[in-house]
Amino acid sequence: MHLSSVKLSLAKGCSLSEKPYALVVLVSGSGSNLQAIMDAIAGGTLDAQIACVVSNKRKAYALERAENASIPTHVAPLKPYLREGHTREQYDVDLAQVINGYAPDLIVLAGWMHIVSAAFLDVIQAPVINLHPALPGTFPGTHAIERAYEAFQRGEISQSGCMVHHVIPEIDAGEVITQAIVPFTAGESLDDYETRIHAAEHRIIVEAVRQIQLAKA
Repeated sequence: MHLSSVKLSLAKGCSLSEKPYALVVLVSGSGSNLQAIMDAIAGGTLDAQIACVVSNKRKAYALERAENASIPTHVAPLKPYLREGHTREQYDVDLAQVINGYAPDLIVLAGWMHIVSAAFLDVIQAPVINLHPALPGTFPGTHAIERAYEAFQRGEISQSGCMVHHVIPEIDAGEVITQAIVPFTAGESLDDYETRIHAAEHRIIVEAVRQIQLAKA
């Protein structure tokens, strides 16, 4: 079933409740940043509800995290959609309409490995923010941590970090909401540095959601 046939449907078990602040979280991988948001909500440090978790990967572990927490999920793989003769722009429009059906206050891209197009942004009815593992103006796009680490190895930089920014059509160039600097340490491996970046990501993604929520209040 392609997206256009379910564009306004709600995942099984979903309820547009009276919760004060609804999130839709888009993920492509393991969902550790999704887990950080879930933990903040469960721990009472973030007053929000995750209305749905959307993934473009059927086997993303993030979906299992959501299902274990009784959070509705929606899977939207791109390749089958394109094989049906639809365009990427149609995919983006239909995906935005699916998300709009959950009436979110905020859409959070937390490891979503698709470029968000102008077609998506024109249709979506809530702000969209993205977590990116680099500092503003540096290493846009994919493999940012690896590229930063290689630049450190060449002696070009001494630090990198991560940020949460508003999403615009230009990749990783929207207004920054919050960021964290993560200096390099001599002799550490890429895996070690990635671990420290991810720890910072888990903190700032929750902080960014909280900031936007408070600004709206």
